[in-house]
Amino acid sequence: MIKPPKLYPGDKVATISLSWGGAGDIPHRYQAGKKQLEEVFGLEVVETKHALKPNNWLYQNPEARAEDLMEAFADESIKGIFTNIGGEDSIRTLPYIDLQIIHDNPKIFLGLSDSTVTHLCCYKAGLTSYYGTSILIGFAENGGMHPYQIEDIKRTLFCNEPTGLIQPSPTWTNEMLCWEKPENQKIIRKLHPSSGWRLLQGKGIIEGPLIGGCIEVLEFLKGTDFFFSKEDFEGAILFLETSEVKMPPENLRWILRNYAALGVFKKIKGILFGRPHDNQFWKEYDDTLLKVIREEEGIHNLPILTGMDFGHSAPTFTLPYGVKGRLDCDNLKFYLPEAPTS
Repeated sequence: MIKPPKLYPGDKVATISLSWGGAGDIPHRYQAGKKQLEEVFGLEVVETKHALKPNNWLYQNPEARAEDLMEAFADESIKGIFTNIGGEDSIRTLPYIDLQIIHDNPKIFLGLSDSTVTHLCCYKAGLTSYYGTSILIGFAENGGMHPYQIEDIKRTLFCNEPTGLIQPSPTWTNEMLCWEKPENQKIIRKLHPSSGWRLLQGKGIIEGPLIGGCIEVLEFLKGTDFFFSKEDFEGAILFLETSEVKMPPENLRWILRNYAALGVFKKIKGILFGRPHDNQFWKEYDDTLLKVIREEEGIHNLPILTGMDFGHSAPTFTLPYGVKGRLDCDNLKFYLPEAPTS
């Protein structure tokens, strides 16, 4: 995998809307996130050609969304690409993606949720990308960015030294304050104390390259040329998280059984599972993971760490694709023992 160069204050980065057009429809929310990128990290922020188009226009023009991505990668002045928000139909951009352009122009790509589609494009192109936050979520956090989120961005995207130990966030939130009301932007969301991460099973220390994404979006990609190959799963640490849709536990069970049928759980080194939205179904999801992997598949030694601070929760840490992760089961610690960027 090619690691893109780290960011420096003063670098130019582009924002992009690859699915939902929330940045165009809720401009004050977008501007709040853009301001944080500029003032907290010292970046020069520009928009791709169609980044602020209305949602209906973006829905009707998946080729234009892909064109924005290709132009941002090809533009040598742009050092990073930051997604504005997720959605549900980035998969419609796939016919217009040129993997060679991505491969030939390594730069940081940051996003989550439906951006899993574009992350797998980067992965197929041999480029490390970053499963983290987005402009309308982490950067436009009500009342300003969480310190945990700021530290994560600095150590992941602005550093080419080994990241080391990733600490759990002491607090989390999923309180929904209507984005369409500008006055809500100044209201700090209610924070809940974190009970920490949970080890469901596993012993010792395991290491492997990180692959994964939003579990619902990965389902969109199964059967396409962009989904992970059997070889990709070999020796990897698989990270998974569920979306704000809050899928019923039985849906998770069905999806995990599909991974079992593919032989995934016998190939990977471990599983990292993100905190569910609103922390709903956390116990049911834990039980489902154990039911499928331990009870049905008879795999008792595969490490499974759940309740982690990535995905559809806030604040989050960032997971770099293809970069080595290390899980110390005995001490309940997770590390990124190599540099996330070049």
